Amino acid sequence: MTATWSVDIQTFYNNVKHVQHNNSIMAVVKNNAYHYGLEFAVQQFLKAGITTFSTTSLKEAIRVRKLAPQATVFLMNAVYDFDTVRKYNIEMTLPSLEFYYQYYESLAGINIHLEYENLLHRSGLKTLAELREVLQHHQQNHQAEKMHIRGLWTHFGYADEFDVEEYEIEKANWLNIVNTLLDEGQQFDMIHAQNSASYYRESGILPNHTHARIGIALYGSRPYSTLSTLDIVQALTVKGNVIQVRTVNAGDYCGYSFAFEAQRNQTKLAVVDIGYGDGILKTRAQHEVIINGRRYPIRALMMSHMFVEVDDEVHAQDEVILYNNDIRIDEHTFKGVGANSEQLSAMNHDSLIKEYR
Repeated sequence: MTATWSVDIQTFYNNVKHVQHNNSIMAVVKNNAYHYGLEFAVQQFLKAGITTFSTTSLKEAIRVRKLAPQATVFLMNAVYDFDTVRKYNIEMTLPSLEFYYQYYESLAGINIHLEYENLLHRSGLKTLAELREVLQHHQQNHQAEKMHIRGLWTHFGYADEFDVEEYEIEKANWLNIVNTLLDEGQQFDMIHAQNSASYYRESGILPNHTHARIGIALYGSRPYSTLSTLDIVQALTVKGNVIQVRTVNAGDYCGYSFAFEAQRNQTKLAVVDIGYGDGILKTRAQHEVIINGRRYPIRALMMSHMFVEVDDEVHAQDEVILYNNDIRIDEHTFKGVGANSEQLSAMNHDSLIKEYR
């Protein structure tokens, strides 16, 4: 028996189509497509009619280009290997005014998306004035070949926050940028800002935008808790197996460092073949698993095992569900276990059996 990580291919594809909803989507495939597997995800997205992709890694961007020769591939992090960017026709962000002045000549022939910093302060041109400065300087640049300004973009860092006003502030800031530049006669082939949370909050793509840049929703996790589980469906299952069921008595300690103390005699603990070495977060072990359709509490987490308190209905070789559409990644995000992407990223694909079915 070995714990498994598996994806139902048809469910994954159906969710992609449902999220897409006939809108123009830029699929975020960073970090090996949220660890679903880059090749698998790109193939499913192409099948669904999505032909625009973004990532933060040049290495991944090249892999996407090889998988999708005709696609638009956008690199959200600036890199300095401009020859490789040109060779593979990768589009790239412009992260700052300083970067522009230092490298605009070297960027000749590369499609660039001007980035607006906004409230996240991670990257981008800081103000409307800086955006105008780049556009004006670029227009007045008469070198024989120069970079191509193809896109305009930002990232909403607060779209999944409902108790503060930052999302409305960053959205208003951004829409002012977009509308002002368009009113001044600037043209962009691509304008994109929305992540999964903004896409659902706005019931689609914002005015004057060409794409929504969607990540986590395509992979089956809700960006905020008030969305129905029918809107976004999880195709991923992570499961282990009961190795044996042990009986302990009141006062017995189980697991490392006195992790669990039995409170009653004849307490039954299932020993399960999955642990933090397989990527189960310690915060996840504060919650439950599903065995035979019922939820049972995890009592202790070890590297290759966990203890689950069970009853007489649980036996050796029973399956133990850590994640599926009934006990979802996003459920535990909202319980404080960690971000959707954090839980997905923690999974150890070297120790878990990986299946697409």
